[in-house]
Amino acid sequence: METSCEPKGFEEKWYRYWLDQGIFAGKPSSSKPPFSMVIPPPNITGELHIGHALNATLQDILVRWKRMQGFDAVWIPGTDHAGIATQMIVERHLADQGQTRFELGRKKFVERVWEWKKQYGSRITEQLKRLGVSCDWSRERFTMDPGLSRAVREVFVRLHAEGLIYRGEYIVNWCPRCRTAISDLEVVHEEVAGKLSTIRYPLEDGSGSIRVATTRPETLLGDTAVAVHPDDTRYRKRIGAQVILPILGRILPVVGDSFVDPKFGTGAVKVTPAHDPNDFQIGKRHDLPAISVIDEEGKMTEAAGPFAGQDRFQCRDRILEQLRREDFLEKVENYSHSVGHCQRCRTQIEPRLSRQWFLRVASLAEPALEAVKNDRVRFHPDSWKKTYFEWMNNIHDWCISRQLWWGHQIPAWHCAGCPETVVADRAPKQCPGCQGRKLVQDPDVLDTWFSSALWPFSTLGWPKQTRDLKRYYPTGTLVTGYDIIFFWVARMIMMGLKFQNEVPFRDVYFNGLVRDEKGAKMSKTRGNVIDPLEMVDSYGADAVRFTLGILAVPSSEIPLAPARMAGYRTFVNKIWNVARFVLMNSKPGEPRGKITFRDLGLAERWILHGVNRLSGQVNEALEQFRFDEAANLLYHFIWHQFCDWYVELSKLHLFGEAAEGEQGRNVRMVLLEVLDRTLRLLHPFMPFVTEELWQKLPSPDHSVAVAAYPGFRPEEEDQQAEDQIRFLQEVITKVRNIRSEMKIDPSRKIPLLFRVEEKTRRQLLEEQGEAILRLTRASGIDFPEHFEKNLIAARGVLPGMEIAIPLEQVLDTAAETRRLSREKSKIEKSLDITHRKLNNDAFLSNAPPEVIAKVQEEHRQLLERRSRLEEHLKGLNP
Repeated sequence: METSCEPKGFEEKWYRYWLDQGIFAGKPSSSKPPFSMVIPPPNITGELHIGHALNATLQDILVRWKRMQGFDAVWIPGTDHAGIATQMIVERHLADQGQTRFELGRKKFVERVWEWKKQYGSRITEQLKRLGVSCDWSRERFTMDPGLSRAVREVFVRLHAEGLIYRGEYIVNWCPRCRTAISDLEVVHEEVAGKLSTIRYPLEDGSGSIRVATTRPETLLGDTAVAVHPDDTRYRKRIGAQVILPILGRILPVVGDSFVDPKFGTGAVKVTPAHDPNDFQIGKRHDLPAISVIDEEGKMTEAAGPFAGQDRFQCRDRILEQLRREDFLEKVENYSHSVGHCQRCRTQIEPRLSRQWFLRVASLAEPALEAVKNDRVRFHPDSWKKTYFEWMNNIHDWCISRQLWWGHQIPAWHCAGCPETVVADRAPKQCPGCQGRKLVQDPDVLDTWFSSALWPFSTLGWPKQTRDLKRYYPTGTLVTGYDIIFFWVARMIMMGLKFQNEVPFRDVYFNGLVRDEKGAKMSKTRGNVIDPLEMVDSYGADAVRFTLGILAVPSSEIPLAPARMAGYRTFVNKIWNVARFVLMNSKPGEPRGKITFRDLGLAERWILHGVNRLSGQVNEALEQFRFDEAANLLYHFIWHQFCDWYVELSKLHLFGEAAEGEQGRNVRMVLLEVLDRTLRLLHPFMPFVTEELWQKLPSPDHSVAVAAYPGFRPEEEDQQAEDQIRFLQEVITKVRNIRSEMKIDPSRKIPLLFRVEEKTRRQLLEEQGEAILRLTRASGIDFPEHFEKNLIAARGVLPGMEIAIPLEQVLDTAAETRRLSREKSKIEKSLDITHRKLNNDAFLSNAPPEVIAKVQEEHRQLLERRSRLEEHLKGLNP
């Protein structure tokens, strides 16, 4: 073996090996129980970021674990066509060449997008492979593949036939930059410093005016009424009267509507049914006309009169100028308020009356609610149920159409000769109403989330009843960010129950969101983005994966710094070095044989008991989706129990004559056994280094990826061995600490004196004397009945035991007394400072709690150090 671990030397090699061996491929004909997952499909526009890396790593841990547990585990990968995002990118490319999509035309533009997808669309999947994800790439899907497109058409047609999909004019969130409707979930609300303008609407009879406050004066041009609350005594007599619309002079009715809040603003509101969702509802209740004054590009329409063609924000300023000139503007105040912006391009959205396709979701939401209430779908952490229930209980019809060219074009054809619209899974040859043949397909495409909602079953071949669909649906676990619980999780549950009569997955694990080390959101502008591929290049995929796993506390924000990955790169080296030690000290050709647990020595029984208990605990943690706990258990066992303790204890029997006897052979077998099991336990977290090391072990399996995952074995439970080794560790640690505190030369051998109350413990210390001598650098151990009165020694106490290290032949006791006295004086000064702080009322009242806690802990540690120094000084001067 190489003396150091170099991941670049074997990562690509083993990934290719796994693919060539078909290890990731699902086998529908297998007698093994099935376990399936679908990847949350990343956008084809995307590149691997640290959030993707976290999500993919956690999924890979699960699927590798299940595969090793003996499941026919299949993880279905794929990508999403990302309608708005992809179209924006390709349009930018065209703009660089001085072209627009309108100049190309729809057909050629879509062809251009497919070309872009072919060239760039697989970037993120190739980057995922660098992390070692074990997807079944033979089943890779794309949301606009022919099979998935057929599924989308089938669902649309069936929902339309049931009356659940309809077309109508409603207020939608409109993005003037993307020129499409977007859903409420795709709107990001941001606080904006705006203006609140109070405008006077004169009463037609000349008896006064009604004051109205608005943040969007440009929509005044589309007003068709003024509304007041019917019980508002200020305006009750005005209901039924008419006012004059400033600037345009249109006559508007004053209507009474209980939606109006009399306590807000002036208590009267302008009603613009074509540009506000609440006004739209008021308009329907009072049969008001809807006048659109802002078009799809955010410019004023012909209905805006003299302002036609102006940008909406330019128009806002011009209207305020004219209102001021004509004495309709009473006042303008600074006003901070929340305004919706497009999630993708950050353009301020425009509520706009538009003819769109909608999905009635109330009847679909009810069974989806029950599925989570009844734990047919289990959420992890369980707390996300509340969020899910609140949204599902207040769900609105879903606007599923988008005014784009890239995506699944709606399977509806409008007849040019009559009002007939035909919805079908393929283009009709003639109109069923007038028998005409001039049918034009609806230009809109479906919301990207519509096809994503079908992902768990469309990827398995639905609407065909394929072998994969029968075997792998429903899937086992979905791992996703909690930020798309509404976009995706809820909609998949609704669609799965509707079209498969079964939930799409049994468990949903919501991973946290990655932040920088200070807890701030990562962004390029802040300069705090961590590129996972750069981290892989620097530290190796295993270190990156293990870092993400050990930090994955459920549903919390994950603070991440590259230094953490550097730390776990050291852990990879530790694993490499312990494997190198084990393999260098094994004997070529020596059979591993069967280990008879009860015939082994204490240390061997203890380490097998430890790795056995570890196996049970790691499996339990993974069952509960506690990736962080599983990783922590592995880290501490491998580093501290295996490397720091057992390897050192094993050296007693690996060299010289001891190596040739039965105990030497047993120690070698146990070292290999523990290495074997820890590599298997660790494999889902660190696939590359574990495979590289596994291949050097004698094993019947051709890959650790298909070796059995260790489980708990009751016959290897040995609590007595654990208690005895823990006591030995306490003794050895205490002696080491005394050596360190007394500054005894590490190479100097020391005598040890033990006074032990219990006979069984003394017997244990006598039996393990050789180990104690080796691990404490001691020359000998005596067990006196009592310590001599004038014994000059450093002392330590454990429950039921006293330890003394005679110092006359080891140290210059006078010099050591002076050193310890000086150190004690320093501690006394520090204690005086912390004591005064903790007795200062001003400090206790004003300092932050964490600062007070820090001082309290510092004070406690100083007291402990002083107590130990006093004990040592007493030992030097009996």
